Amino acid sequence: MESSKNYKVTVYVTYKESVLDPQGQAVQGAIERMGYEGIDSVRIGKYFEITAHAEDGKSLEETVDAICDKLLANPNMETYRYEITHAETDGAQA
Repeated sequence: MESSKNYKVTVYVTYKESVLDPQGQAVQGAIERMGYEGIDSVRIGKYFEITAHAEDGKSLEETVDAICDKLLANPNMETYRYEITHAETDGAQA
């Protein structure tokens, strides 16, 4: 039996392009009022860091997909992407 491995999962959730982002528009307006140029648009999103253990990356992907679909993102309005990396195993905690 394979032992479980430690992973770090970084999840990014943003509004779909077709969904109005009033917070992003407010930030963009503030950027313009501050005199910065060349910023065409700003989209606001959510960021999650998850530490997990699993026997393999494939089973972890299935779990993360389910968590994103059911809890972290509203699939009607938002989209998500995530990155899975092996976690450091030096015993240090933040």
